[in-house]
Order: sequence, then structure tokens, then C-alpha cells
Amino acid sequence: MKIKLVSALALSFLFASISQGQTIRFRTTLGDIDVQMLPESAPKTVANFMNYMNKGAFTNSLFHRAVKNFIIQGGGYTYKNGELVDIPQDASVPNEYAASNIRGTIAMAKIATDANSATNQWYFNLADNSNILNSSNGGYTVFGRITGNAGLAVMDRIAGARVLALSSQLDSFPVINYTLGNDVTDANIIFLTSLTTLGPAPAITANGIVTAGGFGGFPSATAGSFIEIYGTNLAGEVSRGWTDADFKSGKAPTTLENVSVTVNGQPAFVNFVSQNQVNVQVPSGINTIGSVAVVVTSNGQASPPASLAYKALAPGLLAPSSFRVAGKQYVAALHATGGTFVTRSTIVGFPESPATAGETLIFYGVGFGPVSGTTPVAGTVAAGQTALSSALEFKIGGNKAQVSYAGLAPGLVGLYQFNVTVPANSASGDLPVEVTIGAESLSQTLLLPVK
Repeated sequence: MKIKLVSALALSFLFASISQGQTIRFRTTLGDIDVQMLPESAPKTVANFMNYMNKGAFTNSLFHRAVKNFIIQGGGYTYKNGELVDIPQDASVPNEYAASNIRGTIAMAKIATDANSATNQWYFNLADNSNILNSSNGGYTVFGRITGNAGLAVMDRIAGARVLALSSQLDSFPVINYTLGNDVTDANIIFLTSLTTLGPAPAITANGIVTAGGFGGFPSATAGSFIEIYGTNLAGEVSRGWTDADFKSGKAPTTLENVSVTVNGQPAFVNFVSQNQVNVQVPSGINTIGSVAVVVTSNGQASPPASLAYKALAPGLLAPSSFRVAGKQYVAALHATGGTFVTRSTIVGFPESPATAGETLIFYGVGFGPVSGTTPVAGTVAAGQTALSSALEFKIGGNKAQVSYAGLAPGLVGLYQFNVTVPANSASGDLPVEVTIGAESLSQTLLLPVK
């Protein structure tokens, strides 16, 4: 194929409105690059770029220059009927150099002898080019920056393509899937297929991560803990929890409605999504004790990382707010025979049904650590009986209680089940429930009604 450059008439320059910090998704042949605009430092340049974008000038354009460890460049040409076609140029935009040409920024290309000659062509900085491009020709105007590592990786993939010298103007033309000596076809060209304005990026509220409220709502978690993440723009308009259809071969989903979460860089299991709250189960295999980073990614946009305190054990028993009456928090235990809740009549919606001395009850919990064998505590439907790896002790009314089962609850994800016998010498009344796992004590103050 012979590439022919076709000139086009210049169009009039129109400024386009732009929201502060708006993010644009560059969809390329090799993946997506999300770029946050910088109108605070280059308002006219951002408006210039948005004007070209909004009228479709960059749709199905291409990357026409790649110089290793320097830049990749686009915005100059589209491809039609086997030919490169000039993108029509509007009036030039005044130079607005302010932000530095560092790795991952996007800036305007221009004529080397004219500081105010930028029109439609732009480039991504592959490296820190500030010593070259900040000072020459009045400085090259940076007007955006790539927002995440995924976009940087796509930029680097484009930069790593083979380059050809097609002409004196196109002496570093990047190509993919190309065999030397063949004609260049559209299958070899790296296209910018579309640009899309994204909504606001997700953001996690300060101190907005706690363990599941029904199990204590603690600020620290461990492997298998369910955590609640609060913030803004965490998901789209659909709010829902996981269903059986989301599980694959017994594995919980790590993405739900285009929302994913990482904890210390590892994918978490997404249990529920909504615009202002996302619930996930912390994955196993995190070896760090202390602060770990939590990142929510919604529709390809990642939140700034938020901190979560991570512990080896973070135990909590099921005790929802509906079981809190007049300042007393009752544990949500079940009668092993009958499967009904142990309750006081003061708990709304339940009849009086206290426990009795010598009776076996079932408690549910989270955050009690690893179990025997290779069974994971996170992301998998528990099958069969398991046993806690750490020593466990239950006390009811100050008396040690016999525990006949302590392991994952069969058929459930991430919940622990404890079959506990109320001590025979237990008094009547609201008795405190105390639990110790390893060296960690339950921090909840819980009561169990006994008669």
C-alpha cells in the first residue's frame, strides 16, 4: 500500500466548555488510557482539545509517531480508503506552558520555531522530558495527565511497537502485527478509535471503611472479613448484591456491575454495589500486618487509595442493630433445635425465646482467621466441616462454654459457625458473651438472654 497524505481546509477555531478535572477515556487498539484534563493550568488548550474531540476529529485517528523513551504522538491523521488524511486544523491556540512534561502527561505538539503554533496534534510523555520540553520553544503546554497504571501500561505498549520510516514526515510510524517488507494496512495501524468523557471518579470517604456493621463495624479487618466502603461515585445507577448467577465454579465474583476493589493490590470479592456504598470480602494471602491500601475501580476509573488497618485476626459475632434495645446489644444466636433466634420480647418482631442452661446454640461470626487444611476463608462457598487454626474460647456469664464446632459455615461464604452449649450452671438474665481467638478478644459488648 502506498500511503498518500491528503491536505484539508482549516476550520474556524471554537472554544468548548470544560468541567474542572474532567476525565477523558482514549480508547485505542491496544487498550484504554484515561486522562484527566488540567483546565486550571491550560484552560484554552483544554478547550481547544475538547473542541476537536466533540466534533469527532480524533475519532478513528491514529498514532503516527513513537520515539522510545521520549513520546508517542497522535491527533494529526485519520485513515480512509488506504490513505492517511490530515485532520483539518483550526486556528492555533496560544501557548500556556505551566505544568511540567513528566511521564504520563499529555501536551501539545507545535512548530519548533513558533511557541504559539499548537493546533490539533498532541503527544504523551513516555519519560520525564522536563529538561528538554519545559524550556524549549517557550515550553510545551501540558494539558492533562494519565490517571492510573493501567493507562500508563497501554501508553508503554504503544511505545514498544515496531516503527517504520514511511516518509520524511513519518519517520517513526508505529505498527503492530507487521511483517517487514509487506504493505502497511489498517490491521497494522494503532488507532484511537474513540474518546469519551467519563463521569466523576470514585472516591472513598475519609475513615469510610469498616467491617460489616452487623458483625461489629470495626475499623480493622483480616482475611475473609466483609468490609463496607463508603464514598461517592463508587458505582453506576444499578444497586445490587451478588446472586448465585455471579458465582463461577463456587467462586465469588471479583467484579460486579463493572465495579472491582483491590485490598493491598489483591482483588477482593464484591458482595454489593451502589453509588455510595460497596461491600467486599477481603481476600486471603495478604501478608502485611498494619495499614493496607483499598482502591475502588468503577467503569475503569480508580479511586485514590484509602487506608484499612489489617490484622491477623479481627473477630466479630453476628449482632445487628435490630438486636439493640435500650442500650443493650444482644447477640443473634439461634436455637440449634428449631433454628429460631434467641430473643427477649423487647426485640421488635420476635417473640420471647431465651436460651436455657445446657442448650446448644449456633453463633455466626467473621474475621476468625484461617481454618484447617487448604480451605480458603475468602471467596469460596464452604463445603463440609472445617476447624479453626487458632484456639477458641467462649464464655457465657463468665463461665467457660463447650464448643462442639468452630469452623466455616457449610454452604456459605466467609461466615464462621460456632455450636456452643450454654453452661449448665448459668444464671438467668442477660448474660455477657465473651470470646477469645488466639490472643485476640472480641471487642463487642454482647448479651445473651438466658432463663
